[in-house]
Order: sequence, then structure tokens, then C-alpha cells
Amino acid sequence: MSQTRARLTELGLTLPLPPKALAAYSPAVIRGEWVYTAGQLPLQDGQLIASGLVGDEVSETEAAEAARIAALNGLAAISSVVSDLDAITIAKVVGYVACAPGFTGQPNVVNGASLLLAEVLGERGQHARSAVGVTALPLGAPVEIEIVARVDTNASRGIADSA
Repeated sequence: MSQTRARLTELGLTLPLPPKALAAYSPAVIRGEWVYTAGQLPLQDGQLIASGLVGDEVSETEAAEAARIAALNGLAAISSVVSDLDAITIAKVVGYVACAPGFTGQPNVVNGASLLLAEVLGERGQHARSAVGVTALPLGAPVEIEIVARVDTNASRGIADSA
């Protein structure tokens, strides 16, 4: 078992199945040594865990948990194109927060994703980040998370056979 998968187990987390695309795109693509995920929503078992605007129907705390789940879905998307999650280092996270007018806590919401990546990947989970407020997201989701990661393509690690 990889260190990353062992850490997920230690944290009581299960990497979900890689998400299915909701339209004409791929959940993750690999280009050279870089993996780019599509925006990941806070879906569990195919259902949003919350919907609505943060600062109105969704609390900042609920939205941070949604960002955490979206980041876990991002790791699942990465695992669909990378054979070993121990081979990745997160470079950038972009978090979109659907928020009520006047809400300015986007950084606190996106911390849910950032903290999850740091918990699971340790130093390899540290990243640059943007937290952006928007008026609406697909399916009425309160958050959407994109991840860019670098892949170590050495030895037995790296690109999955299906990539």
C-alpha cells in the first residue's frame, strides 16, 4: 500500500471512485509531468452534500467541509491518470465559492481543500492557491475545486496505464 493510501486510511478517509464527467470534458488529464483536474464538486455517492450560496443557505463551516470533499474527489480524479499518488506534489489549487452578496470568507472556505491536501500528502500537499467568489456553480454547488499537480515519473511511479 502506498504511503498516501495508508495516510487516507489512518485519517478514516476512503478515496472515492474517480468522478464521472458531467459534460464534455475529462475529470483529469496529464500533460508531460503535470496533472490538471477539472473542477471537482462536493459529491458523495453522486449527490451534492450541500447546495446554495455560502453566507445564505450554506454556512462557512459547511462550505469548508464541502471544499474538503471536493479536494478528495480531486485526488480521486488524479488517481485515474497517475498510478501512484505518492508520485504527486500539489502545485496549485483554485477554489470557487458560490456566495451571497457581501460574503468575503472565500479563503476560509477553500481552506477545507488546502487542509485536506496537507493532511493527506504532508509537505507534498503544500500549494499556491486562489479563492474566488462567484454567483453560481454547476448543479447549485457551494464550492468547486481545481487541482494542478506535478508527477514524479521516475521508477515504478507515475503515469497510469490508462493515461
